Amino acid sequence: MPHHTPLIAILVYGFVLAFILGALANRLRLSPLVGYLVAGIIVGPFTPGFVGDAELAPQLAEIGVILLMFGVGLHFSLRDLMSVRNIAIPGAVAQISVATLLGLGLAELMGWSHLEGLVFGFSLATASTVVLLRAMEERRLLDTRRGKIAVGWLIVEDLACVIALVLIPALAGALGGSEAVGIGGILKALAITFGKVAAFVAFMLIVGRKAIPWILERIAGTGSRELFTLAVLSIAMGVAFGSAAMFGVSFALGAFFAGMLLNESEFSHQAAQDSLPMRDAFAVLFFVSVGMLFNPNILVEHPWQVLATTLIIVFGKSAAAYLIVRAFGHPNSTALTISTSLAQIGEFAFIIAGLGLSLKILPKEGHDLVLAGALISIMLNPILFMGLDRWQAREDARNAANAEPEPEVVPVDICNHAIVVGYGRVGSQLAHLLRERGVPLVIIEDDSDLVAQARANGLPTVRGNAANQRVLQEAAPVRAKLAVFAIPQALEAGETIQRLKALNPAISVLARAHSETQVRYLLEHGADAAVLAERELAYSLADMVMASPPWRVPSKAAV
Repeated sequence: MPHHTPLIAILVYGFVLAFILGALANRLRLSPLVGYLVAGIIVGPFTPGFVGDAELAPQLAEIGVILLMFGVGLHFSLRDLMSVRNIAIPGAVAQISVATLLGLGLAELMGWSHLEGLVFGFSLATASTVVLLRAMEERRLLDTRRGKIAVGWLIVEDLACVIALVLIPALAGALGGSEAVGIGGILKALAITFGKVAAFVAFMLIVGRKAIPWILERIAGTGSRELFTLAVLSIAMGVAFGSAAMFGVSFALGAFFAGMLLNESEFSHQAAQDSLPMRDAFAVLFFVSVGMLFNPNILVEHPWQVLATTLIIVFGKSAAAYLIVRAFGHPNSTALTISTSLAQIGEFAFIIAGLGLSLKILPKEGHDLVLAGALISIMLNPILFMGLDRWQAREDARNAANAEPEPEVVPVDICNHAIVVGYGRVGSQLAHLLRERGVPLVIIEDDSDLVAQARANGLPTVRGNAANQRVLQEAAPVRAKLAVFAIPQALEAGETIQRLKALNPAISVLARAHSETQVRYLLEHGADAAVLAERELAYSLADMVMASPPWRVPSKAAV
């Protein structure tokens, strides 16, 4: 058996370089996406050294697109959108229109066709979900009014991209690379496309809405986690492939609907958790494959076009967002936060640009400009947020009374409380038992659905990862008496316990482990005790056995 194949080679080089450069980008306080894209540039055909297989890379990228869109559908929240619909929907539509027109204007200056300009402009109009959510979460803004507006705005952008994935192939087919076709031909192509989409949507709502939860319920009943994970991935990939084969719609649209319908199921949280590692892995390969298509020479050969593209992303659409938010009567801090959040592009830009390139309605130069704009804007975004943070600090210091009120998640006077990290199956049960016994609690959880459940149950809940210093500080660890790490990630828990002990050496810390090695690791990192779940379960079962006939010790008869 050969020890070197193109598939294995591209996987190894892609993952290893993405890991190294992603970690370096994270160290420099940049998005790991920058590292993933640079990894792709290194293994691409435009740089010396190893060159990845040009046929395999797009296929791996397609799998990444399917799983990315499945994740978007799985986390799609109509409720979040409706809560800020009055600003998010018109604001996002207007901002997308402005950015698309600016891109179209630049394309006209470069002598491209109108269709090429529209595809190019739309590629510059939507922000990266990964970058935006990370910036918001680091600043504890997700649960504020401006954070909710930003997330709602992002949902509208995602929906616009889903619609674009339907319209672009239809327009490309109607125009056939030329704009001489009549309006009748365009309308006919659009009607056929929308008919196929309508048939697919009807099939998914009638059959998929019942079949998908039914399948997952039966598989969950087997108790096999690997079968459940396989079922989730099979649904994502199968619906995506079937939608393309049977209805002629894109893989991305099929995967989005699969995730959206699964989101309605009671198994949505488990499905999201189980599919996350595979989604993350292939998402990395997607960004690597996108980087492989980027020719760095464009920075030298077309510097003013790169500069103009970056200005549209960083200043053009951000200025439009700022003016729109202010026009709706929101304060300056909200407008600046929204506009700074949107001053970058990411996943959907690559998907739209890649689709345009494959359909030959976007020139290779346009695809390279989109990638260059994405790289530069993602690298600039943390710098813009640093400037915003300093401005906000000055404003708060100058007039604290007029500062935008933030919701108080944790009571300012709370003390002698217990911090429970994680509100999953273990953490939620633990919190319920402690509250019944009168123990004051603060929950730390990074999953939005679980955060909503905890708050609905009346528990002060900090959203975010406890490993983040700001998140940990918000739980008032200095005044706490106890911390319980109910999360299964022992390595993450150990690092956080060290920080917690540095803040409050007197605090008692309990943790959850799944092996003797993890128990030793947690104790070495400052935990006062670590509970080995399997051992405690065995003890509990043994107690139940000894309390039942015939092993129950009979009580002595009364004399």
